[in-house]
Amino acid sequence: MFQGATQLSLDSKGRLAIPARHRDILLAHFAGQLVLTADADGCLLCYPQPEWQPIRDKLLKLSSLNPRIRALQRRLIGYAEDVEMDAAGRVLISPALRGYAMLDKRVMLIGQGNKLELWDEAKWTAQQEIALSFSHGELPPELEGFTL
Repeated sequence: MFQGATQLSLDSKGRLAIPARHRDILLAHFAGQLVLTADADGCLLCYPQPEWQPIRDKLLKLSSLNPRIRALQRRLIGYAEDVEMDAAGRVLISPALRGYAMLDKRVMLIGQGNKLELWDEAKWTAQQEIALSFSHGELPPELEGFTL
């Protein structure tokens, strides 16, 4: 559903204008309803609201007695915010989420199938340099035999 990388800018109020190709899908299928939350890699995850519900429900059913599970619940559910696109196709990113992902002005919106990722542009560039290490023989076992 969502794919591609788009360089964007946040406005002075922390609003992000969703590109038309994603905005049209979000309006047609999800009434512009999104959930933003924090990812362990330091970006924000942007789920259409119905895509987020089963993830949240699964997380809440896990035992909070396990410290690692509880930490994951705190990050994903604790930072989760319902947002709605405005009439101009923008979403407001709260100061807490902007601070978590260190979002300033220049950002990258990355399609990931059922969700979007929102990265600080410099952090995205650094992430891509790490990903290039696959070309130097560090391919994860799960990708052995995978071809494009």
